[in-house]
Amino acid sequence: MFEPQGPKRLSDIVPGDETWLNPFFIIPPKRLNHMWVDEQGEKHVVLSPGFQSRKRMFTVFFNYSGPLEVDMLPQDTTMTATYYVQNMLSQVKSAINEQRPKVSTSRTLLLHYNAGPHKARATTQSLRELGIRILSHPAYSPDLALYDFWLLTILNNRLAGQKFDRIQDPKEAVNSEPRTLPEEDYQVVFRKWQIRLKRCIENHGEYFEEL
Repeated sequence: MFEPQGPKRLSDIVPGDETWLNPFFIIPPKRLNHMWVDEQGEKHVVLSPGFQSRKRMFTVFFNYSGPLEVDMLPQDTTMTATYYVQNMLSQVKSAINEQRPKVSTSRTLLLHYNAGPHKARATTQSLRELGIRILSHPAYSPDLALYDFWLLTILNNRLAGQKFDRIQDPKEAVNSEPRTLPEEDYQVVFRKWQIRLKRCIENHGEYFEEL
């Protein structure tokens, strides 16, 4: 489908997914939290008890040219199909139209994985009305998810350990960090994703290394 003479282009794909971050302190990756202690040594505390309850859900959409939309779920709000449709999908379409005014939205292939709100009837109906199609993704395959194996890792590494005083500060940080990446980085990772797909097909879905 995405070969040079194929009917679709990598620039048509819009990946997007959610992740949980603490709005006041973004936890460093586990590998950065490891430390040696003796039997009587005091364990290092990354977060005090109860701090986890202050986490918020962030959703990021991007494409071949860069980021499109960043959303932070309000406190005490649950991610539902209604919220997803009303607060994200329409904004994503507007961002696509602004970025590619001469390209029809019907070419867009949304890669938003298999979460419940993504598969709900209200979501699929809204996508049909917006003229956006779904690019299917195999379940339990984060190694094939552009968001998981690339952008989420970058956000965690760049923002890890930062402390924020205001609730809007982390959203601004998550919104600005992807925009600091050159457009070439986005294009390279889409091509790497294509290679991952080919390797998966060649190995008939079995385990392999050296991605």
